[in-house]
Amino acid sequence: MNNQELLSTVTQTAKMWLSETYDQETRDQVQAMLENEDHTDLINSFYRTLEFGTGGLRGIMGAGTNRMNIYTVGAATQGLSNYLKLAFSDLPVIKVAIGHDCRNNSRKFAEASARIFSANGFQVYLFEDLRPTPELSFAIRELGCQSGIILTASHNPKQYNGYKAYWDDGSQIVAPHDEGIVAEVGKVKVENILWNGSDDNIHILGKAFDQQFIEKTTSVIINPEVVKKQHDLKIVFTPIHGTGVMIVPQTLAAAGFTNIIHVPEQDVVSGDFPTVISPNPEEPAAMEMAMNKARETGADMVMATDPDADRIGVCTTNDKGEWIIINGNQTALLFLYYIITQYKKLGKLKGNEYVVKTIVTSELIADIARKNNIEYFDCYTGFKFIAEVIRENEGKKKYIGGGEESFGFLPSDFVRDKDAVSSCVLMAEIAAWAKDQGLSLYELLKNIYLEYGFSKERMKYIVREGQQGAIEIENMMKGFRSQPPAILGGSKLELVKDYTTLKTKNLLTGAEEKIDQKITSDVLQFFTVDGTKISVRPSGTEPKIKFYIEVKAALKSKADFDDVNAATSQKIDQVMNDLVQ
Repeated sequence: MNNQELLSTVTQTAKMWLSETYDQETRDQVQAMLENEDHTDLINSFYRTLEFGTGGLRGIMGAGTNRMNIYTVGAATQGLSNYLKLAFSDLPVIKVAIGHDCRNNSRKFAEASARIFSANGFQVYLFEDLRPTPELSFAIRELGCQSGIILTASHNPKQYNGYKAYWDDGSQIVAPHDEGIVAEVGKVKVENILWNGSDDNIHILGKAFDQQFIEKTTSVIINPEVVKKQHDLKIVFTPIHGTGVMIVPQTLAAAGFTNIIHVPEQDVVSGDFPTVISPNPEEPAAMEMAMNKARETGADMVMATDPDADRIGVCTTNDKGEWIIINGNQTALLFLYYIITQYKKLGKLKGNEYVVKTIVTSELIADIARKNNIEYFDCYTGFKFIAEVIRENEGKKKYIGGGEESFGFLPSDFVRDKDAVSSCVLMAEIAAWAKDQGLSLYELLKNIYLEYGFSKERMKYIVREGQQGAIEIENMMKGFRSQPPAILGGSKLELVKDYTTLKTKNLLTGAEEKIDQKITSDVLQFFTVDGTKISVRPSGTEPKIKFYIEVKAALKSKADFDDVNAATSQKIDQVMNDLVQ
């Protein structure tokens, strides 16, 4: 389709949004786009329908088929309702739970969804105000709901919002229900949406339910004695304007920690995220205010949660006294090392325990599991796949932890999505345990590397916005598949894993093997002869192509740490240059 044809098509679609089916504010926005000589906003708002994918909806807020607004949210909710009626036709009443974060329009979208579910005859549990994503997952399980949704765009910039759908086990939806819901949502037209449900079917969840969640969350503590000894550990915590603002400090206090230091400017709940460009604890700029507070107060550690409190950011001091962010791979490494170490020490290992990581997460975690005779599972990126592993092993094996490189961890299975609330409690315990031995989290990491080997990981990404950007990302993936790089970081490429075909090919021998996954995914992995691992995939929620690079090296002593760290960092830069020349 050429540009003129595209403009004609989007213009016709946009004019349909001028009918009285849509509210006046929406019509005014669409009319302004139609009258603007610059057609960029018009095209980007209407060139496609914002896809309800297997992870729900996520997009920029505004009028249009490709935007997050009351109509795209309404269609998603009606389509989900239609599917739930089919899937649970034997139940007299279908129950759903609804949560939302701090973002602009999140409450509006949540209340609209509650009325739609109610109009479809469901019993609805709506949180009274913003709440963390893990609490929504907990609510679905605790209240015996068949589904749930949360309005959030996680750590995306302020112009975004999103809609995540959950199944009756509290996990985000996976096969076969994902495709069924997508199909039902695709059938919905605006005139099919049941907007006006009775408030009698909507039950408000408030502070009494929070207490149930907090009580359950404190159960992740493994060694209460170390918390008692180091209860006054100085913890700086920031919610970065989001849902962790009350629940995380309350939970840390309930767990026994008595010295929680706030960052007042970031305790302000706001969808505009006034102190940061991006409310992402992976970004140093988002953590700077908390690290400054730690410098001022002589704190032992910093913890942060993203706007919906499912991701945890952790900061510590290095051996030069500088505050640094512990990356997501290192965070998962600390969690799983501590859990396994403490379970062994306390005699809690019964032989049926297992851990889970995603395919793009550090292989060092697999090494630790293997060396401790703990079973581990690899799954696709996204906690719905970790939750799927938990569901398949329920009643047979014991889950003791799982994580991914993007600052997500789940310490216990009473929640079935990444859980920064529980993770903050457990990470505080880990820091207390380390301090009890005279160690910082940084020194603890060094000890782990000495015992199990050194690994350096970094995620890089390239952003390509809009329709043209999507085409560019697709072409990049095609290029990597048709002509993978022969040399990466000075090392010959040995293995290529293509998750669209579920095949591994050894480029040195020509041998092929099947990858043990149920479904395909648009992910490529390259493994070089020296153990370097590169994963490439388009983001499912953002206009990005992501590169996950892991380089391994020998670490013989702590004295060598800085040199090894610098050398592997340079190698990662070289690998990235080889990938994108």
